[in-house]
Order: sequence, then C-alpha cells, then structure tokens
Amino acid sequence: MTTHKLHASCTLSFSVALPTPMTLMLRPRSGPNQWVTREDYRLTPLVEVSEVADTFGNLCQRLIAPVGNFEVYTSAEVIVNVETHDTTENASFTEVPDLPHEVLVFLLPSRYCESDRFGDMATDIVGDAVAGYAQVAAITDWVRTNVRNVAGSSTYPISAIEVNERREGVCRDLAQIAIGLCRALCIPARLVVGYLHALDPMDIHAWFEAFVGGRWYTFDPSTLESTTARIAIAHGRDSTDVAIYNQYGPLLLPDSMTVTVEET
Repeated sequence: MTTHKLHASCTLSFSVALPTPMTLMLRPRSGPNQWVTREDYRLTPLVEVSEVADTFGNLCQRLIAPVGNFEVYTSAEVIVNVETHDTTENASFTEVPDLPHEVLVFLLPSRYCESDRFGDMATDIVGDAVAGYAQVAAITDWVRTNVRNVAGSSTYPISAIEVNERREGVCRDLAQIAIGLCRALCIPARLVVGYLHALDPMDIHAWFEAFVGGRWYTFDPSTLESTTARIAIAHGRDSTDVAIYNQYGPLLLPDSMTVTVEET
C-alpha cells in the first residue's frame, strides 16, 4: 500500500433564470482509504445551505440557487491510501449469506446496471478465473479491451445494455457495464465518483468498487491502472445516486466546470 496527499478542487458556474432548488454532492468524507485533512467550500453569492447524508452516507448540500450568476467552489486536501496488486489478487468471493446487510443492495439490478440481463455474458467473460477478485479483474480487462472510452460520447447516462450495444462510452458508462457483469455473478459492485490524479483531460471521474474478500476494492476499466491515487466523493448503485449536482425544475446546466487535482 502506498500513501499520497492530494489537493483537489471543483468550480461550477451557473446562469440562473429562476430560483432553482439544487442538491450538490461535492464533499468527500473520511473513510477506510482516505482522510480529509482540510476543506474549503464557497458559494457566490452566499445562500442558505443545509447538509444531509443520503441513503449511502454521501454528504449532500441542499440550497436554492438565486437568479443571476451563481458559483460553487469546493476544494479538499486528502491523504489517500492506494492498494498495490500484490495485496489484492487473493481476495476471495464472499458467499451471499455472509455478506453484510448493507451490501446486499449492490447485488440487485438498478436503472443503469441491468445485471439480470448479463448472466451468460459474465460467465463467458470470466471463464475459469478464480471466484472473487480474479473474476472482477477479468471483467475489468474485458471492458477495457472491448468498450472504447470516448470523451463526450454520451452527454447523459446510458444503461449497461446500451453500452454493450454501442461498445463505447465515457468513464461512467464503462464502470456501469462492469458493475452489471459483476452483479450477474453475485459479486456486489457500486459506482464511485471523485477525483483521479493525472487524469487527462481533467474532469470529475467515475470508477467502480467490488466487494470481495470481505471489503471493497477499486477497479477502473477506463484507465490502464486502477492503483492511481484518487479521492472518492460519493458512491451508489449507479449514476442515479452519484450526480455531483441535481436541479429541480427547468434544466440548469453549468456555464463552466473546472477541476484540478494535484499531489502535494
């Protein structure tokens, strides 16, 4: 395991025509593999904000965006631990009766991960791989080889079935087809969004985690290396649960979004 200290930031700028209720999901939280040491969160102009934790424990900020120019800036310094391959390869399959109760939801089909449609395909992909980590690694390699990672190829979430038909997508889409394949083998898997060091072009990134060997492990089919330092912001069943912002009412898209990730 290696340790890194990352400084990450995200700036969102909106032009708001009507007062718009919003939910933001931009604050990482400390956990087993990351420790948030410093944060900065600014709203311009300043508005009233309330914070809640959602079903998965993600930190959500609720507010009403005022008419005019509205900017959200958030940054965090985080110490992250990164697994090396030699410490992960022997993580074994966890039988369903032995799974923690809170993990079971990540076995079920969801809106963008139709795992009930991928049973035969998943079995063919993993072949004779040892049940557990090796199967997830085989799925990740298959997605990386057979589904092209094309920036801008989907401007809205598409389902695992659509990704399989198109054989291309963005990082979120590649993660979701991998999730569907894992769940088809009774391996819990969840979508994660956050920051990835040295991503090019820089943006908010998406990957997935699989529950094997009694805990969650990171996999990233859209990059060549899953052991790059990263900061998790939120996790959920699929992209429905992990949008960094949601607006309620007329469509409100950001005028600009700037993301930075640096190692300090």
